[in-house]
Amino acid sequence: MNDASPTLPRTLGETITQEIRRMLVEGELVPGQRLSEAALAESLDISRNTLREAFRVLTREGLLKHEPNRGVTVAEPDMASIIDIYRVRRFIECKAIAQAYPQHPGTLHMREAVELGERARESKDWVAVGTANMMFHKSIVELADSPRLQVFYGQISAELRLAFGVLNDPQFLHLPFLDMNASILTCVEEGRAGDATTMLDAYLVQSERTVLAAYERSMKR
Repeated sequence: MNDASPTLPRTLGETITQEIRRMLVEGELVPGQRLSEAALAESLDISRNTLREAFRVLTREGLLKHEPNRGVTVAEPDMASIIDIYRVRRFIECKAIAQAYPQHPGTLHMREAVELGERARESKDWVAVGTANMMFHKSIVELADSPRLQVFYGQISAELRLAFGVLNDPQFLHLPFLDMNASILTCVEEGRAGDATTMLDAYLVQSERTVLAAYERSMKR
């Protein structure tokens, strides 16, 4: 299992919560999907009680939804949630990249994410392109040097990936931003944090408009 937190988890329940959150961020679980308690507990090699503990946490975070007689399903974000997610993203990411410098580990992780996205584009794996994009923005948050902020952003990333999942068109949503990622990275690597901040702000505004427009179209079908 991948540890999505910058600090080691203290309990098995926290580890499982992080693993399910990772599955949401990487698109392995999709909006509206019903989660089989028995099957998921078996695949994660844990007890149902431990899984229920993780379910309770993720339900409080708004990532899962529990309904009587229906069990647990993956949440489907609404338009208000998407707007709020982008408001938070601009506040966090633009502040983080404003203090970027070329040798920071987050910058190196941004480079890895850009290269991963380019390889995924070559193989036309659009879900992997989306995952690489999520990694790129997670790496931007690393520039803030705040473990707590990284944990919080992990939840935001999961909610954002659910919004992308509702729209179900990863090529349309992620492909236009690969080259923008590379341009922002170049600014950071050249020590031009101010330019990177300006570009990222415009990038997030464009991304929000794209997602909201696609969401509105999907609701009319």
